[in-house]
Amino acid sequence: MRGKTAEDLKLLELLDPVAEAAGYAIVRLRLMGGDKARRLQIMGEREDGAMLVEDCAALARAISQVMDAADPISGEYLLEVSSPGIDRPLTRLKDFADYEGFQARLEIDRLAEGRKRFKGELAGVEDDHVAINLDGESETAMLPFAWIVEAKLVITDALMKRGAEARATRLSENDLEETTEEDPIS
Repeated sequence: MRGKTAEDLKLLELLDPVAEAAGYAIVRLRLMGGDKARRLQIMGEREDGAMLVEDCAALARAISQVMDAADPISGEYLLEVSSPGIDRPLTRLKDFADYEGFQARLEIDRLAEGRKRFKGELAGVEDDHVAINLDGESETAMLPFAWIVEAKLVITDALMKRGAEARATRLSENDLEETTEEDPIS
């Protein structure tokens, strides 16, 4: 899910170690477009889940150095590094655990219970299965992670609140760091 095509997966093999060395994780990578005007879109985040503008720039610089040296994409392309956003894609098993209790939409690569699309509240991870409490159903569905081809959080008030709280925490930590730097204790 982090990459769709064989070319995406090869790029992930090349760039995952670069991102990790710079202190980031690649959430999703997509190489889009035809022979001309291609775009390499990378969504990344820090270990704490944040991804500020400065982080996007730092990750882009690290990736650009390796891409320039390895030259794995023929022709010209535009590199685009961004945050996964509030309604982020869920691409790793840990994402489903991290967002337990939040609403999500999932699509699988085969029919299960007569359908491919599911919507409901994430209920955690068990082994290599994603648990989801489906809207309008009493039992929790267990979907093999390997079957999931697309998954995304649904914007809800609870998700917006979590995002606002995380931003407020980052801002207060930054204020504390700046105050500590300005007023050293003698």
